[in-house]
Amino acid sequence: MNNNIRVGSLFGIPFYINPSWFLVLGLVTFSYGSGLTAQFPLLPGGLAWILGLITALLLFASVLAHELGHSLVALRQGVGVKSITLFLFGGLASLEKESKTPAEAFWVAIAGPLVSLFLFGAITALTAVTHGAGPLAAILGTVAYINLVLALFNLIPGLPLDGGNILKAIVWKVTGNPYKGIQFASRAGQLFGWVAVISGLLPLILAGSFVNIWNLLIGGFLLQNAGRSAQYARLQDSLTGLTAADAVNPNGPIVSEQLSLREFADQRILDHSHWRKFLVTNAMGQLIGTIAVDDLTTIPSAVWLERTVSELVRPIEPSIMVDRDRPLGDVINLLEERQLRAVPVVQTNGMLVGWLEKAAIINLLQNRLQANPV
Repeated sequence: MNNNIRVGSLFGIPFYINPSWFLVLGLVTFSYGSGLTAQFPLLPGGLAWILGLITALLLFASVLAHELGHSLVALRQGVGVKSITLFLFGGLASLEKESKTPAEAFWVAIAGPLVSLFLFGAITALTAVTHGAGPLAAILGTVAYINLVLALFNLIPGLPLDGGNILKAIVWKVTGNPYKGIQFASRAGQLFGWVAVISGLLPLILAGSFVNIWNLLIGGFLLQNAGRSAQYARLQDSLTGLTAADAVNPNGPIVSEQLSLREFADQRILDHSHWRKFLVTNAMGQLIGTIAVDDLTTIPSAVWLERTVSELVRPIEPSIMVDRDRPLGDVINLLEERQLRAVPVVQTNGMLVGWLEKAAIINLLQNRLQANPV
C-alpha cells in the first residue's frame, strides 16, 4: 500500500498511517503544547508537551472514529472495507465497491459526520456535567471543537468530502444514474476547491502578506480528487450498457488441444508472432486452459510431431474467466485489481468467445468518448 505503515486493525479493517501523518502529528503537538504552556503557566514544560501529544492523538482518534462510522455502515450493507488510512488531510476509508442504492450510499456518506457530531455532543455534555477545569478540560474542549469542525467541514457538498457523497446520492436518486451524481458532486467539489485556493491567495493579492498555505493545500486536494472523480464518472458513464462481448477479440490466439506441438509452432506462432500465450479449447470449443510459447522449450523439438498441445495446457483460474454478458466496468475493475493485460471470455456453457485485452477496451472507450464529447 505505497509507503503507508500498518498500525493495527479493528472489525477486520486494517489501519494504515501515511508518512505525512507524522508531520501533522508534530505540528499539532507543538501547537497545542505551546497553547497549554501559555494558558497554564504553572504547568511543567515537559508535561505540556506530553499533553499536547495526547491532544494530537485524540484528534486523530476522532478522525479514525469518523472513518469507522462510514466503514461500519458499509459493512452492514455487505460492502467490504479494504482499509482506513490516516494522512495529511485527515482520513480515508477505502471501500471495495459502491453501495447498491442511493439510499445506502447516503447512509454510508452521512455516518461519518454523525459520529463526529455525536462525539462533539458527548464530550461537551461531559465537560458541562463535571464542571471540569484546568488542562484536562481544555483538552476535552479542543477535541469537542475539532469534532464539530470535522463534521461541518465534511458536510461541504462537493467530492471527495462526505457532503459531496451525500449530494451524489441525492442526484443519483433524482436521475437514476449514479455517475450523473458523481459528475455533479465532482463539479461542486472543484468549485469549492477554487474557492479555497483563491481565499488562500487573497492575503498576498490584497495586502502583500503571506498566503494562507492551509487553504491552498486544501483547495489543491479538493481540485485534484474532484477532478479524478469527474474523470471516473465520465468513464463509467461511457461504459453503461457495454458488456465483455462488446470488446472481445474472437480472432485472438486460440488453439485446439488436439494440435501437435509441431502444428502449434508452425501454424500459430509463425502466423501470430506477437502473441506469447494462447487459449486452448477442446473438441467442443470449450476453454480448458492456456499454453505459452515458452512452454515448448520443456519438450525437445524432435518429438513435437508426436506430442499434442493438451500435454502442455495450464489450467485457468476460474475467477479470471469472464462471462460474455458481464458488464465491461466490472471487467475493467478485474483487470486493475489482478494486474492483468487480458482475460478469456466465455459463454455460460463454457464455450470460448475469445480474448478480451485492456488495449481493446481503451480503444472502444476512446471511440465512444470521441463520438460523444462532453
